[in-house]
Amino acid sequence: MKHAAFAAALLDPEAALPDDVITRTGADATRRFGVYRNNAIVSLVDALADSYPVVAALVGNEFFRAMAREFARRYPPRSPIMAHYGNGFAAFIADFAPAAALPYLADVARLEWQRVVSWHAADISSLEPEDIAPLLADPIAVAETRWRFHPSAALVEAPFAIVSLWSAHQQSSVGDVEAALAHVDPFLPESALVSRQGLDVLILNVAVAEAAFVRGLLAGQTLASAVGDAEKKSANFDLALMMGMLLRSGALAGFDVSLPA
Repeated sequence: MKHAAFAAALLDPEAALPDDVITRTGADATRRFGVYRNNAIVSLVDALADSYPVVAALVGNEFFRAMAREFARRYPPRSPIMAHYGNGFAAFIADFAPAAALPYLADVARLEWQRVVSWHAADISSLEPEDIAPLLADPIAVAETRWRFHPSAALVEAPFAIVSLWSAHQQSSVGDVEAALAHVDPFLPESALVSRQGLDVLILNVAVAEAAFVRGLLAGQTLASAVGDAEKKSANFDLALMMGMLLRSGALAGFDVSLPA
């Protein structure tokens, strides 16, 4: 039996039973294959629900599972590790016509997928405040530093309130979630700094200037250049406050100093 043909039939509810599928007991092969097909789809949908709980909460269980089934049929897993399944779901949502009434849904999915990626990122040491103390004694060197980020660290920017929507769904009860959502305007742009601190993935809301600063550092700019980008967004940008956030969140892993000749 060709594995590709079997896999295609497994994920397509309209596909005919592969010719060489048989049962040892003589039971109806079509019915048994249908059960197997359903179980395969359900396992993929469950994996997506585990990775995208806020997306599921925003649209409701029935809608989410229908959307996830369609994704699973079009995009089967490429890895046997189900924790890695779901990359591309945000892009799928963006083009999924029945979800068009919630234009922020795809960006919330992007944030949730980054949380999964950050959770599974390589485990290396983060910088501690004392690691940069010698650097602070030389203002010229500080300005010319380029910072290396922890593998779990990322910046997720969106034209919608992705952090507030995500945070509202971390409340302990349905009533608390509804109360938190009542104060969220989903159409306000937000950016998230995502990083793993120990066993916890942190999602921190950063303002426009702070996002510009982090974006610059992630792109390899010097500290001075990234500060310049941030100050173009806000004259009140607080470098000490932002560096403190990066250090406390475990987002930084190292730095390099390249002084001009």
